[in-house]
Amino acid sequence: MSRESGPRSAGRVPRAFLDRPVTEVAPQLLGAVLVRNTPEGVMAVRLTEVEAYGGGDDPGSHSYRGRTARNASMFGPPGHAYVYFTYGMWHCLNIVCGPAGHPSGVLLRAGEVVEGEDLAVRRRPRARAGRDLARGPARLATALGVDRALDGTDVCGGGAEGGDPSPLELWRAPEPPDPDTVRRGPRTGVGGAGADRPWRFWIDGDPTVSPYRAHQPRRRPGSGRGVDTAPPSP
Repeated sequence: MSRESGPRSAGRVPRAFLDRPVTEVAPQLLGAVLVRNTPEGVMAVRLTEVEAYGGGDDPGSHSYRGRTARNASMFGPPGHAYVYFTYGMWHCLNIVCGPAGHPSGVLLRAGEVVEGEDLAVRRRPRARAGRDLARGPARLATALGVDRALDGTDVCGGGAEGGDPSPLELWRAPEPPDPDTVRRGPRTGVGGAGADRPWRFWIDGDPTVSPYRAHQPRRRPGSGRGVDTAPPSP
């Protein structure tokens, strides 16, 4: 498959597209394709479910209490990956949005593997069906082989000229979903003041969309506040 065909037929997502309010960007990323380039081969996932997270005005966000070493990538510039480690087990992947210095990001909750399924199966051997390979944020990151080493990766700029491609590339939706099929509702696992914000967006009826789970109080003291507070499970 050529670099400009199939999942990549619509071209790259430009940085300016992401340099907007996160609640505008998030639903428009549905149907977009995230490409993962690895030494073992290329993978691509069509996004079917996402969540928006703001900054200082969003109690559900990792950046709510300010900048730290962990969340520094959320502060921009837009078009970079923010990868975090949760529950001491799993990684989750976000796309940073909005102007630099104003943290916000889109959590990639679920998608359909449209290229490199064999690689995804190697990383997710417990998946019972193809629809489950990237059905949930931790599963998506696991299937793509994403960890903290990719935090801060530029998903818009690609690799160096004449060199290897970027490990992560974000491409426009080759076939955007019908607007009538896009749904929105509360974010999964977010409690407190951010619980009622309808900032989760998904393609209705798509089998790869993850099940909604309401917030469950944490049992471990000192675990803090964060994106996707319900424990994901590959």
